Amino acid sequence: MNADHRRIGRRILLRTGAAGLLGAAGVAATASAASAAAVEPDIDSTTVWGARRPNGTNPVITGRPNKLIVHHTVAPNTADFSREQAHRHARWVQNLHMDDNGWRDSGYNFIVSRGGWITEGATGSLPALHHGGRFVQGIHTAGQNTQSIGIANEGAYHDGAVPTAAQWETLVTLCAFACEQYGIPSTQIYGHKDFGSTLCPGIFHDRLPRLRREVEAARGR
Repeated sequence: MNADHRRIGRRILLRTGAAGLLGAAGVAATASAASAAAVEPDIDSTTVWGARRPNGTNPVITGRPNKLIVHHTVAPNTADFSREQAHRHARWVQNLHMDDNGWRDSGYNFIVSRGGWITEGATGSLPALHHGGRFVQGIHTAGQNTQSIGIANEGAYHDGAVPTAAQWETLVTLCAFACEQYGIPSTQIYGHKDFGSTLCPGIFHDRLPRLRREVEAARGR
């Protein structure tokens, strides 16, 4: 994978030193205001990737979610790891959710591409994450949308497919930052199928114990 497609994980940042990596693509070497341990990832806002306006207003909930819920988007497992593809995929998800499902916006709060780029999903999710005391109500898990953040991964992960290393590392970093911002225990990371009859998020569900361990380590705990 080319250098401009790599996402730089927390362990690499800490080992190499943040100062020399500021120009590289990937996780920004800025520490969370909530904690110096969890690195703030680089997230492209809805404005950056050219989102449509929501149909109405996305509800903003004052307070903190109590869990993260992991999904996959069941998009093709592309070998295009570019930022442009991440933006195309974010638009594809929004169009699917708004036009086919009839929802007000993209149902996920954040999406991690196969190349390791993060895009904001439901409009307002990114500033709410930075605030740490509010969150946008997504449309991703029945019965859980008023108490959780939905994080989706580009691709279909049934039938033995696995995420790329860049996607996995970025998912860990995003989850660690979100947990720090909202004060969520690393153990409170779930998969969509924990709350309904679905195969989502595929192999990510099998990897939840590993994800929780790596998120905890990324938080310096």
